[in-house]
Amino acid sequence: MEKILSLNNIIWRRNGDTILNDISFEVNKGEQWAVLGLNGAGKTSLLDIIMGYNYPTAGSASVIGTEFGRASLPDMRKRIGYVSSSLDKFHETLNRETGLNIVLSGKFSSFGIYQDIDEASKERAEKVLQDLNLSHLMDRTYNTFSQGERRRVLIGRALMGNPELLILDEPCSGLDIRAREDVLKIVNKIPEEERHLFYVTHHIEELTGSITHVLLIKDGGIVAAGPKEEVLTGTLLSETYKTPVKVYFENERPWLVIDDVEGNND
Repeated sequence: MEKILSLNNIIWRRNGDTILNDISFEVNKGEQWAVLGLNGAGKTSLLDIIMGYNYPTAGSASVIGTEFGRASLPDMRKRIGYVSSSLDKFHETLNRETGLNIVLSGKFSSFGIYQDIDEASKERAEKVLQDLNLSHLMDRTYNTFSQGERRRVLIGRALMGNPELLILDEPCSGLDIRAREDVLKIVNKIPEEERHLFYVTHHIEELTGSITHVLLIKDGGIVAAGPKEEVLTGTLLSETYKTPVKVYFENERPWLVIDDVEGNND
């Protein structure tokens, strides 16, 4: 089976501290993964390894056919779409750009347009905005967008380059319920475009029906990894969140409640 991502016995240390410890899991073609864990569990550090921004202290990694140490990581990143709160550092540049230019910039993995744009690329960007119900933002600047519109435009920017792998790092953070559901409608359609999703959050209710597999991470290590229905149990999530919880499914989405009776987590 073709592997989209493979991490084997990954260890990452920083300043003598072990941040990730013995991380091993695989994403196969056709699978859509979510990563769940508390703040500080190691989710962002894991993404930095996958993107090649940090190199493993030990272990091996391969992402969309690129084996670390044997191929170009910058070339690999061009095949990955990435949306994260870390993009806020480009806020000043984004504020001056229109919705159309922000989406177009995804073709060049840049912030701002510094090259001539051909008509086909412009039409592609307009189609992305249309598909995300954001055509009304085409000529407006980023500083006039709502928080939810900003997040959706950045997803559009990530999709502009037709990535094989789309990484969304807490894309619903700070959004109200309506804006969150607008983003999740987009997320739920990603697999229909024959690309792979890697969705990072600590809110299980964000896992739409498109998610097939889940990775649970705690204190830099893996609690469980596998098919969604097998991993999203009260027992495993209680361990992950360090709080007794119960899980139930409704409309193909998991929901979590606090379990007042310890030991009754399934």
